Amino acid sequence: MHRPLLILTGLFGLSLAACTPQVPVTAETSSGVAAPGLAAIETDADGRCIGRAITPAVIETVTAQELVAPAVLDAAGAVLQPARYQSVIRQQIVRDRQEILFETLCPPAFTAEFVATLQRALTARGFYQGPITGALDTATGRAVQDFQRGFGPDSLLLSISAARLLGIVALSDAQLGRTG
Repeated sequence: MHRPLLILTGLFGLSLAACTPQVPVTAETSSGVAAPGLAAIETDADGRCIGRAITPAVIETVTAQELVAPAVLDAAGAVLQPARYQSVIRQQIVRDRQEILFETLCPPAFTAEFVATLQRALTARGFYQGPITGALDTATGRAVQDFQRGFGPDSLLLSISAARLLGIVALSDAQLGRTG
């Protein structure tokens, strides 16, 4: 069973909304209107929350010189007319757009205390420079994104693996060396 949860993201803020009213996270906007952009969190059959991140395609512009007319040579090999080339500019896709699924915390976990701990952990690692407010705002989301970009999803949404690296959620049994 998949129960969709919504995350509001955008230029002005980051918010988590769930089916339960106890989620203490709200969107920041200058006009009081919900921030644009939606990304979904779903709950899988095991009760884990799964986030989605879209990595955009990487397009490269290539300029090449193409032969228009070959050189004209006489019988002795002397150039009568040099070769002619033209510049051709093409765009090519280096990496296709991808949708990445990753395990994240379920929205009820994002309490003000947890977000303040997240902000402190990101501050200690040099990714967050704002005040410790306990609010999951744009600056916190961008710091999360910057922190996990090198090893995880390029997303404002905190992945479980990033939370574990920050030391703010418990390690899994496998990470602790426990079996079954």
